[in-house]
Amino acid sequence: MRDRAFLAQLQGYGLTTAEVHYYRPDAPSLLQLYVWQEYDLAPDFPVLFDFLDHWRREIEAALHSVQIAHDQLVRPTEWRAVDGVIRMQ
Repeated sequence: MRDRAFLAQLQGYGLTTAEVHYYRPDAPSLLQLYVWQEYDLAPDFPVLFDFLDHWRREIEAALHSVQIAHDQLVRPTEWRAVDGVIRMQ
């Protein structure tokens, strides 16, 4: 069985989290928060922008702002040489 998320990470996708602040349709003076999370490609974010386009077309709530956080979970490891030997008994 293949893990779709792991395969996406191997193709360069990283975990993207977006905080979507929007005006409530029933109370336009109030803001509501929706947290969206998916694997996406930075810096273009095609999956996120598809979701936001869907939101604008299909959902009555008007967007106020969107904050994006992104991190590639699979990346080359960091290696550094250590000068010295630690002996344990």
